[in-house]
Amino acid sequence: MQSFKLENVEEATSRLSGVASKTPLMLNVQKSNEYAANIYFKREDLQQVRSYKIRGAFNKISSLTDAEMANGVVCASAGNHAQGVAYSCFVKKIKGVVFMPVPTPRQKIEQVKMFGGKWIETILVGDTFDDASKEAKRYCEEQDMCFIHPFDDIKVIEGQATIALELLEQATEPIDFLFLPVGGGGLASGVSSVFKLLSPNTKIIGVEPLGAPSMSTSIKNGKNTKIEHIDKFVDGASVQKVGDLNFQMCQQNLDEMVTVHEGKVCQTILDLYNKDAIVVEPAGALTVATLDQFKDEITGKNVVCLISGSNNDITRTEEIKERALLYAGVKHYFIVRFPQRAGALKEFISQVLGPKDDITHFEYSKKHNRTIGPAVIGLELGGDDKIEDIQARMEALKFQCEYLNDNPDLFQILI
Repeated sequence: MQSFKLENVEEATSRLSGVASKTPLMLNVQKSNEYAANIYFKREDLQQVRSYKIRGAFNKISSLTDAEMANGVVCASAGNHAQGVAYSCFVKKIKGVVFMPVPTPRQKIEQVKMFGGKWIETILVGDTFDDASKEAKRYCEEQDMCFIHPFDDIKVIEGQATIALELLEQATEPIDFLFLPVGGGGLASGVSSVFKLLSPNTKIIGVEPLGAPSMSTSIKNGKNTKIEHIDKFVDGASVQKVGDLNFQMCQQNLDEMVTVHEGKVCQTILDLYNKDAIVVEPAGALTVATLDQFKDEITGKNVVCLISGSNNDITRTEEIKERALLYAGVKHYFIVRFPQRAGALKEFISQVLGPKDDITHFEYSKKHNRTIGPAVIGLELGGDDKIEDIQARMEALKFQCEYLNDNPDLFQILI
């Protein structure tokens, strides 16, 4: 394993002066009251590029030789890393090429162009990040350019680790718990390494989305493990395989790895916006979303949640709300086969639903024969009814149904 040296992190701090913001460590009153603890947010969402990624990207690029800089740099990313690299190229006045998958939302492409200006070229290729990454590495070899990895690089890790030095300088009391989001592992490996050296009594918790537990699985298996199928909703923290160097460092330095349900992440995004006017992306909400799992342990403690970024696409708002409602048990979907009798739909509305329940989705699955075809129905419960009550009334009235919330594959096809 490459040696991690504190003096290199201190050098990275100097390099980042005037480029990366020294983001605030803010007490969150609402969460502090909720958990009877001192809950602080480290606000990396307030960086100019709206995530911590500028730290690692700029530190890596700044460490290149003059000849390497003259040849330019390449990265593959559809998100925060691309923006960090783009802004770094703008500051250093060097050429950068960013490879992104073809389906990348236009908003993200425009952000990269905005931060990089004339110094950045964007190339859209392939259907997935893996396609773009493969092409980016091939291009690097052909053009003799330097590839800027988003996490599996010691200089990137040292750049992200500068957050830890800031935290320890800003904290007025010892930090008992530190919650870190984990995607590829660059942030977690760097910050945890500094804390193990300078604040060894701090309990460091890594947090992953439930649908992409790459680091959790790897640590459990004792080796870096690729997960073939992941839920990419928390796009800033969903990778199939973490970095090899990152795995070794996190395995050594993290006290615990946990996962949090994507629906809980969505509810946290909405809560942070509605209660604190804080806009976060899904990965940025991971650490706050996991506090419920530690509510007994953190009582009376000093707790820091790292908010990693705020690059949230407003077009995802409806999906975020939907996932939050599904997780909370308020929104439910069924395939319903109505009894072949007159007034069956009216009966469903008047006798199955409660007075405050609402139909939010209704679609016959057989457009050519609506009289006997089943319907996909979405319900939002508004009263004291539980979903079991709804299902019992459907069964009593001979409405055959299939509950879709528990069938994610079919749910994704139909809804």
